[in-house]
Amino acid sequence: MTDSSHVIESIITGLAATTPLEAASVVLGLAYSLLAIKRTRWCWVAGGLGSAILIYLALRARLPMQAALQGCYVVMSVYGFWHWSRKEREAALAVTTWPLRFHVAAWIAILIVSALTARWLAAQTQAAWPFLDSLSTWGSLFATWLVARVKLENWLYWIAIDSLLSYLFGVQGLYFVALLSTLYLVVSVVGFLRWLKTYRTPVPAS
Repeated sequence: MTDSSHVIESIITGLAATTPLEAASVVLGLAYSLLAIKRTRWCWVAGGLGSAILIYLALRARLPMQAALQGCYVVMSVYGFWHWSRKEREAALAVTTWPLRFHVAAWIAILIVSALTARWLAAQTQAAWPFLDSLSTWGSLFATWLVARVKLENWLYWIAIDSLLSYLFGVQGLYFVALLSTLYLVVSVVGFLRWLKTYRTPVPAS
């Protein structure tokens, strides 16, 4: 069997093995990203529901850390919906940016926390890529917070994270999940271009 045939077969197998709840979480995740591009607060409803489903699936699979991570996403979704609702009422849901020094400080913190988490994963679990796994997890949480704050750079974080996840899942032979990560990568590129256009468009004087 050629490598390409193996990849296609793995994707088909992954698709066939997807349960209705897993499929719903994927659809809601994509809905979250597409609605976030349009900067509508309902993206947080889709994201929160998708994460709530994943909490149940993670607990059923005895993955408490993944359940806790999805719980953080649910909390972030509540915050995002509240923050965007307030901004929409004020007609001020504008795309803004962060100073470079803030990003440098944030990534130093993410790298430190990821290194600490990776040490624990390496000692207590059979994680194949403990540091990169930790980095993508903490980076995702931070990127989600940037979305809630309507920061343009969030999409750049997601482009990097989705690229990393596509690679990690691919080398582990999880081609269907890698394909989904690649799909999210494309959505992130579109999101960045759309938000960049909005950011560069002058706000009409009232």
